[in-house]
Amino acid sequence: MAMPMSGWDTAGAVLLVLWALAMWTAVGVLAYADRGPVRPWVHRGALVVIGFGVLGQLGHVQEHIAQVAYWLGHPNAPAWMTPWGSGLAAGLQMVLPGRPTFGMELLHLTGNFLFLAGLAGVMVITRRARSTRTRRWARMGVWMQGLHGLEHLVLTLSVAFGAPRAIGLSTFFGLVDPGPGLTTYRVWWHFGANVAGSVVFGLALYHLWRERRQIRAGFVLRPAPAITARAA
Repeated sequence: MAMPMSGWDTAGAVLLVLWALAMWTAVGVLAYADRGPVRPWVHRGALVVIGFGVLGQLGHVQEHIAQVAYWLGHPNAPAWMTPWGSGLAAGLQMVLPGRPTFGMELLHLTGNFLFLAGLAGVMVITRRARSTRTRRWARMGVWMQGLHGLEHLVLTLSVAFGAPRAIGLSTFFGLVDPGPGLTTYRVWWHFGANVAGSVVFGLALYHLWRERRQIRAGFVLRPAPAITARAA
């Protein structure tokens, strides 16, 4: 059954996708710019990307927390989404209206890419401070969230290409019929992945604050050494 959709749903969905595209464009530009000479604006830009990544993940993880809270009260009911999550999914559904769960899958894929962009921002800002704990935690987060994002990409593509149900690790590769068992497994699978990723991101941000002077020092422009003219 198609999800009801309003103009606000469409606008929200478009803005969400543009947000994700802008984040990854910024990550690419910053990473490329930081390969050359020191550019202080890369530091400021990376902080902006990280900040928007935090906002994106706060919205993302609260959806999974709400789903688990609903499951605790209704363990045999179908998976539930918040009203704003359902609205965004309905707006994204317009991309492939003939695939009933595509909007929901695309919504979670987009949320995970926002999260991953925030972690990528931490990697960019610590490129000149490779020995920091900030970078170690960020690298762990990128690997974890990269694999989680790959799972969502597979789920989304499987629905987009016409699979009767989403195929991935969190759905037993589509081999289990829909029902309370599959719902329970998927709700808790993604809740665990998001909470674990959020904790790692939080630890990276904690160390980013503690090591901010060391990291900032890598973006300070230093004057070229004076050249002493030799007497002829």
